[in-house]
Amino acid sequence: MPKAAIIGGGVIGGGWAARFLLSGWDVAIFDPDPQAERKVAEVLENARASLPALSDVPMPTEGQLHFTKDIKSAVKEVDYIQESVSERLELKHRVYAEIQATAPDAPLGSSTSGYKPSELQQDARNPGKIFVAHPFNPVYLLPLVEVVPSVKFDPECTDRAKEILREIGMFPLHVRKEIDAHIADRFLEAVWREALWLVKDGVATTEEIDEAIRMGFGLRWGQMGLFETYRIAGGEAGMKHFLAQFGPCLTWPWTRLTDVPDFNDELVDLIAGQSDAQSGQHSIRELERIRDRNLIGFLRVLKESNWGAGRVLLEHDARRRAAAPDPSPDNAAPMVMAHMQVLPGWIDYNGHMTESRYLFASSETTDAFLRYIGAGMDYVADGHSYYTAETHILHLGEAKLGDRLTGSVQVLDADEKRLHVFIRIEKDGAPVATLEQMLLHVDMAKGRACPAAPEVLALLNPIRDAHAALPRPETAGRHVGHQTGRGKS
Repeated sequence: MPKAAIIGGGVIGGGWAARFLLSGWDVAIFDPDPQAERKVAEVLENARASLPALSDVPMPTEGQLHFTKDIKSAVKEVDYIQESVSERLELKHRVYAEIQATAPDAPLGSSTSGYKPSELQQDARNPGKIFVAHPFNPVYLLPLVEVVPSVKFDPECTDRAKEILREIGMFPLHVRKEIDAHIADRFLEAVWREALWLVKDGVATTEEIDEAIRMGFGLRWGQMGLFETYRIAGGEAGMKHFLAQFGPCLTWPWTRLTDVPDFNDELVDLIAGQSDAQSGQHSIRELERIRDRNLIGFLRVLKESNWGAGRVLLEHDARRRAAAPDPSPDNAAPMVMAHMQVLPGWIDYNGHMTESRYLFASSETTDAFLRYIGAGMDYVADGHSYYTAETHILHLGEAKLGDRLTGSVQVLDADEKRLHVFIRIEKDGAPVATLEQMLLHVDMAKGRACPAAPEVLALLNPIRDAHAALPRPETAGRHVGHQTGRGKS
């Protein structure tokens, strides 16, 4: 199992640890703060409740986490190192010296928001392994990480670092030219500076500024960024029209970005007081959970449309699905076709997996079986598919958050036009639900049943014949109200 070292276990370091751990990496953390273990545990709690909700593929087995007494122990025999200590250059240099005394050849990324890699590399034993890997909070949910090498950085190490970051579901944005604060933080600094002036000048409160962002352009930026948003604003004429229309505004005194307000106690008290009035009714942990739930919803919408950060999630699911072990179904037994994990969005108000998700689990299982017999998406693209005509579900047990489930298929009967299957959804080898399903093979253009393709039947019929020798499930053919079996608790 690969191993990562996290040096600095604050909010960002804890987020990195969670991202690696939940991606199946072992993680060693060094942080002299006596509260580090508690702080990281709280970040991990949030991550375990949220990160799995972004994926439609079961999470890998969580890695092992341990805290070390020194840097040397943390970085010994690791595949990747992430530094997230305070933004003091002399401190980072001391930390890098300790790291590279033990692990001089390991990729060493820094979470720095502002320092250039050439500054980080000064006097380093192996500067070619040191680079910027700047994430965004929460690290376990937001995919962006700015990867900034310098001219001294080893290109092979750059490629390996980006590969590792993709493996844990992140989007490495390669910043080709080093610059203070990289790319994203330069935007944040500009908006932040303007916001401080608006508060100082009495134009707006902290709450009003936040409302202006989250009710307006923030929603656009979250899906389309800046330039694509303004391209749309230009109408059919596109970006050139937008620039011609709004370019002259750049000479108007709309902003105070070149000025810096006096950052005195009066301004600090004003902003802190307004912030307390705006959000003080929530604890930081409550705000984090609210933030995470909203991010999950937003990201999943983007995922459904294969857009922006959602495309990263889809590609990550595809990589993990491709790397998953082959179910290796056995025609002579109920065929295990799907592996799933109960996600936060699958849970109802009783804390159980909700009814619709049992149908989803069944659909995932059936779809995997259809792909196995050659009736996957290529087959659908040619105009034929299996449509569900009838489903009967029997709830036998409880599935709760984080439970790992398997879906198996037993073919009860099949002919040229019909496929009758029995689906078992199991947890730890015991069924939590069974579903009996009748599917019809359909010509999609004509909208009616028709014989399946010979190549599909050539794969399906031997399975049907093999499963004919299996005991018929006791609940097959069961009707609603039948006295056999147990209902959902």
